[in-house]
Amino acid sequence: MDRTQHMKLADAALTRAQRLAEDAEHYAQSDTYNHKAAPFAAAGALWADIARTHATVAATLPETKPTDG
Repeated sequence: MDRTQHMKLADAALTRAQRLAEDAEHYAQSDTYNHKAAPFAAAGALWADIARTHATVAATLPETKPTDG
């Protein structure tokens, strides 16, 4: 995998983490579904870790060179 691929995966994971965090916040404010907040928050934290990992790997790789074709 090259740097660009890792950055794309980091971006996708960050988007997923954000959505899960928003869901966790929504459930935390609900009287009926507040028990769902913690699992959604934990899943969001996991996806944030995945995003950081891909970004770290991308930062250690050489810059991706454009290819002809």
